[in-house]
Amino acid sequence: MQQNNGVDKKQMISFGLFTLAMLAIMFYYQSKQKPTETLNEPTKTSQQAVQSQKNQLVAQHQAASLKTVQLKNDLLTVDFSSLGGQISTVKLNKYQAYAEDGKNKPVLLFANHNADYGFQFKDKSGKIINTKDLVFTSSANGNVVTMQSNIDSAKIQFTYTLTDQYTVDFKVNTQGLSQVVSDQKANFVWNYKVREMEKGRSQEQTHTEFVYAFNNYKDYDYDSRSELDETKEVLNWIGVKQQFFGAVLEAQNGFKNSVGNQEMLEKGEYLKTFHYDGQVDLAGSELNQDFKWYFMPLDLDLLKSFDKNFDEILPLGWSFIGTLNRIFFIPVYNWLSSFGIAAGWVIFLMTIAVKIILSPVMFKQHKLSAMMRVIRPEIEEVQAKYKDADPMKRQQATMEVYRKAGVNQFAGCIPGLLQVPIFYALFRFFPNMIDLRGKSFWFANDLTAYDDLIKLPFNIPFLGEHLSVFAIACTAVILIYTIMTAGNMQQPTQEGMPNMKPLMYIFPITFLFFLNSAASGLSWYYFVSNAINILIILLINYVILDEKKIHAQIQENKAKPKKEGKFQARMREMMEKAQEQQRQMEELKRQQQNRKK
Repeated sequence: MQQNNGVDKKQMISFGLFTLAMLAIMFYYQSKQKPTETLNEPTKTSQQAVQSQKNQLVAQHQAASLKTVQLKNDLLTVDFSSLGGQISTVKLNKYQAYAEDGKNKPVLLFANHNADYGFQFKDKSGKIINTKDLVFTSSANGNVVTMQSNIDSAKIQFTYTLTDQYTVDFKVNTQGLSQVVSDQKANFVWNYKVREMEKGRSQEQTHTEFVYAFNNYKDYDYDSRSELDETKEVLNWIGVKQQFFGAVLEAQNGFKNSVGNQEMLEKGEYLKTFHYDGQVDLAGSELNQDFKWYFMPLDLDLLKSFDKNFDEILPLGWSFIGTLNRIFFIPVYNWLSSFGIAAGWVIFLMTIAVKIILSPVMFKQHKLSAMMRVIRPEIEEVQAKYKDADPMKRQQATMEVYRKAGVNQFAGCIPGLLQVPIFYALFRFFPNMIDLRGKSFWFANDLTAYDDLIKLPFNIPFLGEHLSVFAIACTAVILIYTIMTAGNMQQPTQEGMPNMKPLMYIFPITFLFFLNSAASGLSWYYFVSNAINILIILLINYVILDEKKIHAQIQENKAKPKKEGKFQARMREMMEKAQEQQRQMEELKRQQQNRKK
């Protein structure tokens, strides 16, 4: 066995030669350097390396000192980060977000750095100081978390209190800030990337927007465009709402000079990005003000309970439309649901209730249709008689037939006009009723979103990659109803007037494109509504109304001296005036032609 006796002479000589060679190479490359790069003045590259090392050391220090504190109650789980002293995570404990795989997914308003906020101050040298970049020390006591940090010689303290509702009290106090800042104001800056929560990205994006109130909570406004500009108002609160959830910050003394912008995100986990910048006033160069965060589901009763005009956040429709939802559809839905009836059947019963309320008007409409069907031969006879006559004269003769028969052809417009506000109210009701969220019915697993039982391997423009069964069914019954009622439609009596019948058949098809990505509850409602309309027509035409009796009644009406109504008199006067103007124009044209001759 060879014994190791240490380093021999050959090894020492080899090591010495190697060292001399390395020193020679180093001196050679050093002589090639620029003369400005001296030992006392490090190069730009070396400066960057030093700064990088400093940044790494700061990051390591911050990572070592950063801490997260959690508060939790039945409604909210809230995490507070010592970086910026801000809320880093907000979870709504009683709700689940939509997941394609059907697994439970938490509703996280703040999480994974999608939101940050802080106060910006300008110091006496003009430098901007942002609290979200400061490292705070934190302590927790019960449901209270206290965060504290230093701004040069000043101290700033954030105190958060988790209440028994969906709120977090947020108190800001400073000491010695007057020795640091140069202005009597600070800016509150909030950046927020809103996470997708619901099925149906486009629908949720439409409902995701800025919301705010001013004038002591009396005036509510929103901004669904790209820019928010309220520099002349003091906002009591500012927030961002989604389809069913919202994050709102209330300021004790309000926000001034508020500006903001938003950007749509076409793909990915997030729907939109929001940036808000508002001014808060300092008192004696100190920031001592109370704020309050609201992280809440958009439930109407809950929103009303805060007495901050939050109920206006729900987009239930303007004026009469919103009132219709608040005083009828929502109370009726809540009352029927209280009996433990499934959501789909509650909608079915709501449809029947609306039909019963509108039944007197609907009966008059269908009776009018039957009367027009009876007198149609006489209308066609008049049109044939005055085929080559003046169009105005032909129209007057047609109206005279209606008048003698006691038929007001314009009365049929009333039921249609009544249903316009109902349609729009329901268009707002179904995608915003949180009690319907996640409620399944037949092929739909959520009545506030579309059903996608039929999934397509390709994308159809304006339809997407699915076909909604409820939307198809609704389109079919609307088409059947249109076919059944189109026969009562009067054909155009004047040349150049379009024939509306083809348009009537095309219109139901457009419903498929409209409803395919809309709330399935809306499609189900209109399927039931139009199916009932078909049954009513069959019942009225074959059971209730007797066309022979209607014909006899029309003949009686003709025999009676008929007093001309105000509307009919006005229409007759307008026609006569138009006819006289046309006669004068023809006479003037004839005279001009005679002069030329």
